[in-house]
Amino acid sequence: MTYDAIVVGSGISGGWAAKELTEHGLRTIVLEAGRPIDPAVDYVQNVRPYDLRYRGMGDRKRKDRYQPIQRNTGACDEWSSKFFVNDLENPYSFPDGKPFYWIRGRQVGGRSIMWGRCVYRWSDLDFEANAKEGFGVDWPLRYKDLAPWWSHVEKFVGVQGRKENLATLPDGEFQPPWELNAAEQRSRDILLAKFGGERLITNARLAVLTQNHDGRAACHLCGHCPRGCMTFSYFSSINSTLPAARKTGRLTLRPFSVVHSVIYDPAKKRATGVRFIDANTKQVIDVKAKVVFLCASAMESTRILLNSATAEFPTGLGNSSGELGHNLMDHIMDGGATGTLPFALDRREIGNRPDAIYVPRFRNIKTKHPNFLRGYGFEGRAERAGWDRGAGTPGFGAAFKKSLIKDLGPWEMSFGGFGEMLPRHENYVSLDPHLVDSWGIPALRVNCVYSDNEKKMQQDMVVSATEMLEALGATNIRTFKEDNPPGLVIHESGTARMGRDPKTSVLNSHNQMWDVPNVFVTDGACMPSTANQNPSITYMALTARAADYARQLLNRREL
Repeated sequence: MTYDAIVVGSGISGGWAAKELTEHGLRTIVLEAGRPIDPAVDYVQNVRPYDLRYRGMGDRKRKDRYQPIQRNTGACDEWSSKFFVNDLENPYSFPDGKPFYWIRGRQVGGRSIMWGRCVYRWSDLDFEANAKEGFGVDWPLRYKDLAPWWSHVEKFVGVQGRKENLATLPDGEFQPPWELNAAEQRSRDILLAKFGGERLITNARLAVLTQNHDGRAACHLCGHCPRGCMTFSYFSSINSTLPAARKTGRLTLRPFSVVHSVIYDPAKKRATGVRFIDANTKQVIDVKAKVVFLCASAMESTRILLNSATAEFPTGLGNSSGELGHNLMDHIMDGGATGTLPFALDRREIGNRPDAIYVPRFRNIKTKHPNFLRGYGFEGRAERAGWDRGAGTPGFGAAFKKSLIKDLGPWEMSFGGFGEMLPRHENYVSLDPHLVDSWGIPALRVNCVYSDNEKKMQQDMVVSATEMLEALGATNIRTFKEDNPPGLVIHESGTARMGRDPKTSVLNSHNQMWDVPNVFVTDGACMPSTANQNPSITYMALTARAADYARQLLNRREL
């Protein structure tokens, strides 16, 4: 089994690596640990609650036994739990009292099937923060380096969004956005006036189509995105990048291939391929290639490198810096507030719009906050109670059904924060010496906690959300601040960071390993910091950029 390129993982990053490498002319094999997915069979967006054994409420005993970690995310319900891993087959550990929730999807498409689909560019405010504030290492690139690659992926993905001309949240290549509903538009106008333009309600920028695009249909507002999309209206590797790679005739996709390690040749100082285990037969198989792209998700790619230790790299392949496994990050969420709005009572919303509202970061931009570094944005929405509230409301019969449609009650507005987590060396992953997965591969032990900076930021989310609701004239304001562990935001990143110096980083500015130059890591592992924006579109842009760089090196015979 010999190819030009190996891609490990078929999710957000792996799909893009497959598309770009095959379109550059490389015969590429994609190794996916999980099963194949057939949208016609596996997508369940049109399955109704009455077609399910537990009517959508789920088999709680089964989830408690087989998915005690995965069950903590709302998308792991009776429809979509099959897209999340079995925690008994895929174990990991963490110290007592310091939980980390590692939410995973092992199938062709990975978590791109059930991701949140929010896509935001960064600005130089984000890229320069580490260097200016002395945390972690400086990013080895800036906005101008990545901007053309964001444009490249956005044009293919299809992103709906509203251009706002914000320096801190650059505009992208957008399809027309859905209109804000009446309550959200009124709230936008009020907050712009009362906060002098500092706090802005805009559309969440979403990888969901509002117009037909490259054979994919515009969203029809069913609202069941995490169950899979039969019309391919939202971006996933199954819907978009893998079909594009397949069209080249240069793609081999191999599911049930659990990668153990990267194979290293010390004489050539290059990787020669990858060793994997057939998930069904347990057979150990080696595959060879000129270049390897690790796109298995942040912690999984690092786990592979840790399991690839050699005499030259006893603490993990390419770990001369000692930073492999360190600087694990997520975001922090669930600080905010909800309130009842006094206006737009004569308006209602038709359809289940898949986007939300977004309030871009406004802290630590013009003035320094006294309690914390970096910042956060808000996601939220204004909505009236729907007919589905009847599932928990006493009543029966035709009159009861009509009442659920006729009287929707007032509009409720919610703001929930998503904040940046600082990179810290003491947040790390390592191999657990006592734990292996179902294929005998050493599992991870995760040591990661939020610092005071994140906790103070979360408290400020509550304060500023309350301020905005009060400015809107809201009543019945209810604040919330959840004590969730890291990992649950499902934006885990770091552990094989990029940098300018091989002494302090694992990868260079092109996601190429300093020590093993034909290995590239382009998923969340590469991140030196997280900013506060959802990261997936940045992974896509970095992957496309790295694939182009690998092509150039191969053409010059430098790999």
